[in-house]
Amino acid sequence: QVQLIESGGGLVQAGGSLRLSCAASGRTFSRLGWFRQAPGKERTIVAAMRREGGSTFYAETVKGRFTISGDSAKNMLYLQMNGLEHEDTAVYYCAAGVRKLASLSYSPSYDYWGQGTQVTVSS
Repeated sequence: QVQLIESGGGLVQAGGSLRLSCAASGRTFSRLGWFRQAPGKERTIVAAMRREGGSTFYAETVKGRFTISGDSAKNMLYLQMNGLEHEDTAVYYCAAGVRKLASLSYSPSYDYWGQGTQVTVSS
């Protein structure tokens, strides 16, 4: 049974940092990513990476502030978020895809999703 379990969300002041973690189990994934959804808005890509080669994708709004990383041995995915802004407030979801060549940023190309973790940035 595939499971993606996020942790690390919470309340932080603007300018602060948080580290999200995603524990993946049940099978091997070719792509892992983080998406977020703010109230009343669509779910959008934050960052994603491929298992083979480690190539990454970042949304323009988080480049230079967020870093995605993974630990293949532990089947863990991380998102280090620095310089948090009020606009980063959202539910953050871990996503996993099994197709190697599919898009990193296209959410319908992902096969499995976590339950989400709330990140709230106070201004």
